[in-house]
Amino acid sequence: MILSLEHVTVVFTARDGRKVEAVRDVSFDVGEGEFLCLLGPSGCGKSTILSLLGGFIEPTDGRVLCDDKPVRGPNRDRGVVFQRHNLFPWHTVAGNIAFGPRICGVPYDKRENIVNHYLKMGGLSDFARSYPDELSVGMQQRVGLVRAFANDPAVLLMDEPFASLDTRTASRMRDLLRTILAEHRKTVVFVTHDIDEAVELADRIIVLTARPGSIKKEFGLAAIRFDVSSQNRPLGKR
Repeated sequence: MILSLEHVTVVFTARDGRKVEAVRDVSFDVGEGEFLCLLGPSGCGKSTILSLLGGFIEPTDGRVLCDDKPVRGPNRDRGVVFQRHNLFPWHTVAGNIAFGPRICGVPYDKRENIVNHYLKMGGLSDFARSYPDELSVGMQQRVGLVRAFANDPAVLLMDEPFASLDTRTASRMRDLLRTILAEHRKTVVFVTHDIDEAVELADRIIVLTARPGSIKKEFGLAAIRFDVSSQNRPLGKR
């Protein structure tokens, strides 16, 4: 599955009637199995671009394509991990993970296998019957991450999912993400304002300007590694 933005511009109307240009003339492709990071300052349109790819909003100008077909709305092939966990408070951890497969009609036995697999992978087996408000913020986000994978989307859209976590917990979450991706390879579009996080995770980084967001620069992984090592900065491992 390949995602594409073609000369996309997004203009919102503020409550006072003003026109606010969030994104201006953005074009890029995301290849199958690629891990792309969108990097830029707060308010530069990163989350807006992710919403376009997810089908939650439509561009004012330009096109958003998935496998050369216009994106008309959300689809189970594109999973989303939000800044906050957005778990269902009335479901247990196991119930949250099972929700997507259940809605998609996955048979009970297979669904239980999926849930148990991701409970184990996320280190959550002992909390299967716990409810979200009984968990720490880091564990809630862990549930949100494995829940997205349990739906088996082709593309994972991640909107600063570790930004609210402390440094150590965020590092563990990145390790968990890499572990899951090693077993269940997905196409990932990951929004962040953290340079080190982008360098640690990405195959490719697109840097956006301040609002209205447009593409300022693009880096492949080899170029990033050379640039970082030349400045004697630590480089995270893939």
